[in-house]
Amino acid sequence: MFSYYGSQYGCNPKYITDYILSNYPSNKFDVVWAFNNPKSKAIEGIRKVKTMSIRYFYELCTAKVILTNFRTTELFVKRKNQYYIQTWHSSLRLKHIEKDAENILPQNYLNLAKKDSTKVDLLLSGCKYSTEIFKRSFWYDGEIFEHGTPRNDFLFQSNSEIRNQIVKKLSIGSDIKIMLYAPTFRASESLEVYDLDYRQISEKLKSKFGGEWRILVKLHPHLISKSSQLLSYFSAIDVTSYDDIQELLVVADALITDYSSLMFDYSITKRPCFLYVPDINEYTSKERKLYFEIEELPFINATSNSELIQEMERFNNVNYQENLTRFLDSIGSFENGDACKNLLYRIDKVCYSKVRSEMLETV
Repeated sequence: MFSYYGSQYGCNPKYITDYILSNYPSNKFDVVWAFNNPKSKAIEGIRKVKTMSIRYFYELCTAKVILTNFRTTELFVKRKNQYYIQTWHSSLRLKHIEKDAENILPQNYLNLAKKDSTKVDLLLSGCKYSTEIFKRSFWYDGEIFEHGTPRNDFLFQSNSEIRNQIVKKLSIGSDIKIMLYAPTFRASESLEVYDLDYRQISEKLKSKFGGEWRILVKLHPHLISKSSQLLSYFSAIDVTSYDDIQELLVVADALITDYSSLMFDYSITKRPCFLYVPDINEYTSKERKLYFEIEELPFINATSNSELIQEMERFNNVNYQENLTRFLDSIGSFENGDACKNLLYRIDKVCYSKVRSEMLETV
């Protein structure tokens, strides 16, 4: 298994692994993860290999099931009877992807993506709308597994015990409310679009929703070296290096993002989500087209700090819930908390089938 080319233990591959470790005997699956720095990952129940090592290539060649959330490179040459599951890394996306964004994606990535799609045996989908995007833009005509997104199962399992475990890791009191700010990246790497007024937002959250609030900021990994320039206010906590965004979504009482697909994952929690999009016109004209107009989304949007504060003050939860329900119905969501269960049932059948096929070939 891989997550973002070996950089982390997270996203869909993590939650599939966790499901295996919690629901199957230890001798049922031999789970191998590839990491850029295996020693930095203390995970029980799996074997770890270093990406690009000899052992890595041995495991890649001998694995019955290959599972990742991103494109594989040309170094992965699929062998006969191997089963490649592409989980992708979102349940639904706002920004155009793959063939739909062909005019702005680098040619080397397009070549890699097209070759990767020819290897895929199963592609996971979080909703009917995503299925249609995949059919049109993924250079793939194989099976699409319409049973939800494995990482989103965790959002259905959220409870006070899980929340307390996570906030303890973040050194935040269990009685503190949390606003998560998780914007996507910009090709220009401009920092101006991340100019949130944390102090005003914190004060507005307190007056509108009550309680004491802390703001967590998870920037795109490309900006990790610049996070200190953006986080001068004492109540903003930098969680950019935190591996598992799903854990942050679970503890967040509200979310601010922009064009990130996190908004769709977070909708499962039914908690307030605000879109801060000061560069909406520039972004859609110069970077990525969007699958939805901002106004079509059920999330409250603002193009300036003053407008964001006003929208927070005007927030009406009854209207928000109605809009959210209407939107989820319109996209045909498959999310119900059983994505991992359904996928493992399929993997079980595939492994049995392949073992039986190999046995027959030796007869």
